[in-house]
Amino acid sequence: MPSETATGSMPLSGSYDAGDVTFLLKPIDMPATPVEEKEEAIQSGRRHYSEMIAPEAVPSAEYLALYHAALARNGDRLADDVSALAAHLASRRPGREIVIVSLARAGTPIGVLLVRTLRAWGHTAHHYSISIVRDRGIDLVALAHIAERHDPDDAVFVDGWTGKGAIAGELHRSLANRPEGFAPLLAVIADPAGRADIAAGGDDYLIASGLLNGMVSGLVSRSILNDRFVGDGDFHACVLYPQHAHTDQSRAFVDALAPRAAVAVPRVIGDHAARRPALAADCAAMLSAMCTRAGTNDVNRIKPGIAEATRALLRRVPERVLVRDEKDEDVAHIVRLAAEVGIRVDRLDAGCSYRAVTIIRRLGTER
Repeated sequence: MPSETATGSMPLSGSYDAGDVTFLLKPIDMPATPVEEKEEAIQSGRRHYSEMIAPEAVPSAEYLALYHAALARNGDRLADDVSALAAHLASRRPGREIVIVSLARAGTPIGVLLVRTLRAWGHTAHHYSISIVRDRGIDLVALAHIAERHDPDDAVFVDGWTGKGAIAGELHRSLANRPEGFAPLLAVIADPAGRADIAAGGDDYLIASGLLNGMVSGLVSRSILNDRFVGDGDFHACVLYPQHAHTDQSRAFVDALAPRAAVAVPRVIGDHAARRPALAADCAAMLSAMCTRAGTNDVNRIKPGIAEATRALLRRVPERVLVRDEKDEDVAHIVRLAAEVGIRVDRLDAGCSYRAVTIIRRLGTER
């Protein structure tokens, strides 16, 4: 019989199979905050983004078709990247169990793919999904829960991609003093920001799970850190979306890719460390140019990379979108979303390492 979590509830797996992941999150009932109201509160400094949750949009049939097209087009590439990442993680500490600690929620589908691949190869692997919040840190209660069950040296933190590297920076700040013995080792599929410790590659490409929110992440919301709901000894919180089960893609996504990753011939990814300085320099130059273009010093209004640009369109208030090539199939959904909400699409410089950027609209006075 499964053991209880630190908050006294039974293990949470969302809409995934129970063996795929344990979410170390506290489910709560919390009303959604309208997007413009949420945005104004964030930019004015009245509220932190983690204290609120935006409405979870259900994708239209047309948008879902774009998701399926992206999965068909880039699925083999993603499976190969998962295979390469899994092989690298397995080689770090031969003969040891591998503890995947994915960062909710973009890291969760990738964590499921990694743990399935590792188990298919005969490794002992576990997967937890925990919260990390920009400017507020990682969930230390969740880390303590994992440390009670596993050697922290066997753990690696997993996200889907880096945008501008904010979460990578937060992970390193949160774990600078090695709480519970954890080191800030971050592994991702795509690292265009040059901020991950391990990455399958540095290209900004369309990872299909980046097109959807909870509908490809176990019907679980972004994590919430609000004192009304999260007390001492509690995991960070989340909202569950069982009402959206009819459109959930979570299991279908991993079911489609895990078998491919398991049979792929892993390539060596050890050269990523050499590429990181150039990627980080390109990211810094892009951020500087985008801030100048937007007339802002608030780098949080800049959302670079296909996945981050998409998520900003889905749950923020965008001012404009920039893409490197409007005919690029990997940004077709971004162009469509922008058209649906009447946002203009500008061109990124042809030499930009990112293929898409969304700039958040200024609402009220910036801090």
